[in-house]
Amino acid sequence: MDMQPTAAAATLSSDKPFSVAILAMGGQGGGVLADWIVALAESQGWVAQTTSVPGVAQRTGATIYYLEMLPAKDGVAPILSLMPTPGDVDVVIAAELMEAGRSVMRGLVTPDKTLLIASTHRSYAVGEKEKPGDGIGNPITVVDATEFAARKTIAFDMDALAVKNGSVVSSALFGALAASRALPFDRQAFEATIRAGGKGIEASLRAFDAAYQRALTGENEKLSATPAKKLEALPATAGHPELDVLLDRIRAEFPAAVHSMLYAGVKKLVDFQDPAYADEYLTRVAELHAADKANGGAEKDFVFTLQAAKYVAVAMTYDDVVRVADLKVRGSRFERVRKEVGVKQDQILYTTEYMHPRMEEVCGTLPKGLGRWIENRPGLFRWLDRRISKGRRVKTGTLFWFAGLYLVSGLRRFRRSSLRHHIETEHREAWLARALAVLPKNYDLAVEVLGCRRLVKGYSDTHARGLSKFDRVLSALPVLEGWEDGAVWLRRLRQAALLDEQGIALDGALKTVATL
Repeated sequence: MDMQPTAAAATLSSDKPFSVAILAMGGQGGGVLADWIVALAESQGWVAQTTSVPGVAQRTGATIYYLEMLPAKDGVAPILSLMPTPGDVDVVIAAELMEAGRSVMRGLVTPDKTLLIASTHRSYAVGEKEKPGDGIGNPITVVDATEFAARKTIAFDMDALAVKNGSVVSSALFGALAASRALPFDRQAFEATIRAGGKGIEASLRAFDAAYQRALTGENEKLSATPAKKLEALPATAGHPELDVLLDRIRAEFPAAVHSMLYAGVKKLVDFQDPAYADEYLTRVAELHAADKANGGAEKDFVFTLQAAKYVAVAMTYDDVVRVADLKVRGSRFERVRKEVGVKQDQILYTTEYMHPRMEEVCGTLPKGLGRWIENRPGLFRWLDRRISKGRRVKTGTLFWFAGLYLVSGLRRFRRSSLRHHIETEHREAWLARALAVLPKNYDLAVEVLGCRRLVKGYSDTHARGLSKFDRVLSALPVLEGWEDGAVWLRRLRQAALLDEQGIALDGALKTVATL
C-alpha cells in the first residue's frame, strides 16, 4: 500500500528538543524553577513544555519535573514528550545530593550527554532516619558515581548560598544553570525571568548571582564522609559557681583523656535536670573509673572510663514525657523550625505535633507508689489506657496546648520521685553491674557492654523496641565471657541490632553465636 504523508503530518517538527529533568522536594521550589525555565525559553522565542511526577511524600521521594523545549518555527508543530527517557536527558538538576545519586540510578544521567547540576547539601530521607543506627548515605559514593556518570558536573552547596541570601535553593540552581551555558540565553534573560515572577525578587536575584559566580569558578565542592562530632574542650570556667564546682571535680578526679566527654555529659545532665543531677553523674563515673584503674585501665588509656562517661550520661538523660514536653516548648525549637521553613518576620507559623501517649508514659510520670498501684491493677490500667492511648494533633502555637505542655515540662522538679526515674535507675545500675562483673575477666568485653546502651533510645514504642534489643544482645554475654574474641562478637551483635527496626539481622547473628 502506498502511504502518502498527510498535510498535518508534514507540519510536525523532526528537530530533537532540548530536555531538562529537575528533582526537587517540597519546599525547595522545584515547580518555580521549572516555571522559570519555561518562561525563559518562551521569552526567547522557543516552544517549551513541562510535566511533573510527584514523589510519594515530602521526603520519601522527590518530584520529577521534566521539561522539553526547542526553537519555534512558523508552521511547524513540535513533538514533545511527557516523561524523561533514560540516556536521553541533556540537563539534570538535583536540589539535594542523594537526589543526584538517584538520578544516576534511574539512568537519567549519562556520560556522553548529560550535564548534572546538583546541590551538595543533605536533607535526610525517611529511610535514613528510621534506621536504629547510622543510616546516613555516604556522600563520597554519590560524588564518585556522578563524576563518572555525567558528561560534566556542577556541584556545591547551593542551599547554603540561597539561605545566606534569604532565598531558597531553586534560585541558586537557576544561577548555576545560567553559568553552565547549557542554554543559549544570556544572563540578562535569566534575571529578567526572575523579575517577572513578582515575588521575592531581590532575594532570588542575590542567590542567583552568588551561585552564578560560584559556578563560573569551575570548582566543585570537595566532600568527605560524615565526620565525627568534635567534643568541646573543658573550659577554665563556666561562669556559675555551681557549674564551676563540677568543672573542678572533672579536673581533679579524672584523667585528661576523658575531660571533654565528661564536660559534654555534665552539660547534658544540667540541661536535662540540674547541677545536682550532674554531680550525681560524676560520682557514678568516678566509681567506674576507680574500677577501671584497678583493672589495668591506664594501659588501655582508660577506654572503659571514656565509654562510661558517654553512656552513663545517655542513660541518665532518658526521654520521658517531661523531657518531650520541655523540648516542644523551647523558644530555640520554634526559631529552628521557622528557619527551616523559611518564615519571614511578618509571617505567622503554627506547628502541629502528632502525639500518641500511652498509659505506660502516664504511670511513669506519676509518683512511684501511685504509678505502681495503677500498673498492678490490670483492669483499671486497661480502662484508663482506652481513654488516654489515642493519637492527638497538638498545635503548640496555641495558648491552650503551649500552656499544657509548659506545665508538664515544669514537672521535672519532681522527676526523681517518679516511677519512670525509679525504673531507669534500676535498669542503669543492673547494666553497670554486668559491665563491672566482666571487667576483671575481659576488659575489652566490658567496654562493649557499656557500648550496648546505645541500643536504648527514644520513648514509647521506640524505647520498648530498644530495650528488647538491648536485652537480647546481652543475653549472649554468659557465652561470650569465655571467648577470647568475645568483645568482637558482642560488637557484631550490637551492629546487627542497629541494622533494622524488626531485629531480623540480630536474630541471625544470635543464631550464629549459638551454633558456635
